[in-house]
Amino acid sequence: MSGTNKRQLRSARWFGGTPFDAEHTGHALQAGLAREEFEGKPVIGIINTWSDLNPCHAHLRERAEAVKRGVWQAGGYPVELPALALGEGFFKPSAMMYRNMLAMQTEEMLRAQPVDGAILLGGCDKTTPGLLLGAISADLPTIFCPAGFTNAARYRGESFGSGTGPFRWAPDLIAGRLPVTEWQKIEEKIWSSPGTCNVMGTASTMTALAEVLGFSLPGASSVPATASKGHQLAAAAGRRVVDMVWEDLRPSHILTRAAVENAAKVNVALGGSTNAAIHLVAIARRAGIDFNLQQFDAVVRGVPVLANVQPSGAYLMHEFADAGGLPALLNQLQTLLDGSSQTVMKQTLSEVIEQAQIDDDEVIRPLSNPVASEALVVVSGNLAPNGAVIKPSAATASLMQHRGRAVVFEDAADMAARIHSDDLEVTPDSVLVLRNCGPQGGPGMAENGMLPIPKKLAEQGVRDVLRISDARMSGTSFGTCVLHVSPESWVGGPLALVRSGDEIEIDVAARSLNLLVDDAELAARRSAWQPPKPHYVRGWGALFIEHVNQADQGCDFDFLVRPGATPEPPIFGKL
Repeated sequence: MSGTNKRQLRSARWFGGTPFDAEHTGHALQAGLAREEFEGKPVIGIINTWSDLNPCHAHLRERAEAVKRGVWQAGGYPVELPALALGEGFFKPSAMMYRNMLAMQTEEMLRAQPVDGAILLGGCDKTTPGLLLGAISADLPTIFCPAGFTNAARYRGESFGSGTGPFRWAPDLIAGRLPVTEWQKIEEKIWSSPGTCNVMGTASTMTALAEVLGFSLPGASSVPATASKGHQLAAAAGRRVVDMVWEDLRPSHILTRAAVENAAKVNVALGGSTNAAIHLVAIARRAGIDFNLQQFDAVVRGVPVLANVQPSGAYLMHEFADAGGLPALLNQLQTLLDGSSQTVMKQTLSEVIEQAQIDDDEVIRPLSNPVASEALVVVSGNLAPNGAVIKPSAATASLMQHRGRAVVFEDAADMAARIHSDDLEVTPDSVLVLRNCGPQGGPGMAENGMLPIPKKLAEQGVRDVLRISDARMSGTSFGTCVLHVSPESWVGGPLALVRSGDEIEIDVAARSLNLLVDDAELAARRSAWQPPKPHYVRGWGALFIEHVNQADQGCDFDFLVRPGATPEPPIFGKL
């Protein structure tokens, strides 16, 4: 179908061949293109999140060239559009604070310029949902191309997962049992090549969910960053998106409620990141699909963990890819999925599943032999009226029903100052509580939710305690951590009322989380509570705090989920 104009191109509004279009045509000629290279051809915007401060995406410059090759082959005109690169390693106070900036940038770059279709290049945690959110709102034919994951490594004879590995050895460093020189060896192994974390952290989780939602070529999320197949799939995506333009196959045709529910189930089957509970809700709401945290929990009940991948399992993403990757997992899970969902290939999910081959059923388990019975549970009660999440597959079974006294930290700075103090009043039964780390309180809801094991306990050999916060945690994290408590303490949520010594009780099976303080006392504390001063009075920070929704609503901006379409930009005064 490429090269045969079956419909009017959107970009023809810029390149219409009239005297009014001379500026647009002149600038294309200025770029060194001949008329026959761009006139009458689909313009494909390649949104590239490469940056020197995002080494996970260090190879995306070359990946963009592969996309361009495919677009030219299919008769399109590729244009590379640099975008915000949300690298987890350097963004402060949190990359999450800028996810919506990337979403807005993506949407407006696609809308304001002569673009007919888009290729999204991302992978590091917030880049995938940020790019998808923007593309969903722009609603132009779109394919997401994941960056892929970093090379594998080993330390002291065990597989070393990015993020997960350092977390496992950190208590020994804190307790003085691991020399600093050995810790430096660990730092060298966290990421040993371009690419995202090589465990089922947020990056691999979200690229997999992008594929389940129908936005990627089959198998694209299960390819290492350094594999030549990544460039091959990028070129294929470039060719395919040109045809999608002629077919007018848009995100609004692909992203359905069934696709969202499939993604929620696959997140659990992967043992995926708790962050998906925020991002998937935001993605659904951008598409006008009513989907909240409680619905997420209802959809995933009964779905077991099938991917035996760290931090819920034993293996790394390379073994997962060799075992058949995401299509193989979908095959194992197919009786629980809606196979009618459509993908960018104009295939249904069932057709993708039929082509899958499972090469190692120890890494990708069948339903009859799961890794764990559940991977993401939503708990609620008087401490979290709108819900909070916990990842049982990466937690301690004995703490799934627990009652203990709170040790409260006012914010991340207070926690950092006191967590390893010798006079911290803490026992293995204590409940560590961290507040003022939510969307507004953080600000930006940083990944502080996996509070360190206090030095006093680490020296005793304790490796896990119950931890509760309105923060997030990395998808590479593990432990008994209750996260995303909503509403957050900064806006007066019940977490703001907890005092050290209060008893807290959790029962994961019953989906309950409660502060065992009587209502009269809580009412008195609430009347004495004073709202904190805002972190920002201007700029992006002020915009973020004034408009960000709570975690249970996806942390999107309220004005970005309003109903109604945004009109095309006027050209010479005409819409």
